[in-house]
Amino acid sequence: MPHPQIIEVGDGVALATYSWGDPDAPVVVLVHGFASSTQDNWVLTGWARMLEHAGYRVLGIDQRGHGASEKPHQPEDYRMRILAADIEQVLDTYLVDEALYVGYSLGGRVGWEVLRDLGDRIPRAVLGGIPDGRPLERLDVEEARRYIADRTPVSDASTRDYIALTERVPGNDLEVMLALALGMRGEARTIDPDPATAPGQPILFATGSDDAIIEGSRRLAEASPQGTFVEIPGRHHFNAPGSRVFREAALAFLAG
Repeated sequence: MPHPQIIEVGDGVALATYSWGDPDAPVVVLVHGFASSTQDNWVLTGWARMLEHAGYRVLGIDQRGHGASEKPHQPEDYRMRILAADIEQVLDTYLVDEALYVGYSLGGRVGWEVLRDLGDRIPRAVLGGIPDGRPLERLDVEEARRYIADRTPVSDASTRDYIALTERVPGNDLEVMLALALGMRGEARTIDPDPATAPGQPILFATGSDDAIIEGSRRLAEASPQGTFVEIPGRHHFNAPGSRVFREAALAFLAG
């Protein structure tokens, strides 16, 4: 891992960013998933090295609440528009006029907004493990609150999965998990498989064959004017980023 470069975005939150490769090369920005980080999602799985060797300049971003970035606890700090604006401000700070986008899970959900907001500035994107609907909607907020308060056992299976995923990575914060869920629900923004609202750029959607959200991902690909879908064989939501099939499909797609 390179040393993080800290960028303070518009509302004063400090984001950790990372850079690999020739500063004058075409840029790929990597945006990780929920309860993950640049290191966890993109470095340990070989993505950053692969893209650098392919001749790209790679920019990794620890999203707010994750990795080495600042971790506010207020739901209003995690509105989807704010998460998307963070990406734009990082590109502005690095003086990047155009970038390819690769996002997984939450990073894919943010990418959907970035593609719609930034238009031609993001000419092509890979969105992995992205469901339709509302992010983290399966989290039982009250059960999560009780678990955070006094470790009351959680009965809801999806909520247990979210908690386990958060606790898996050292430094993660359960209060951030709850704030993320409340912030994005409060905004009431969903992804609908509707060609009228889908981004127009070429997009590769990729989801594991054993991922419960795969049909939602397919619907988004079908609704996107220039969408393509790749099924990642034998992978579920949490291990799909490590798939060689996924990496090679993304590399070929980014090359156009």
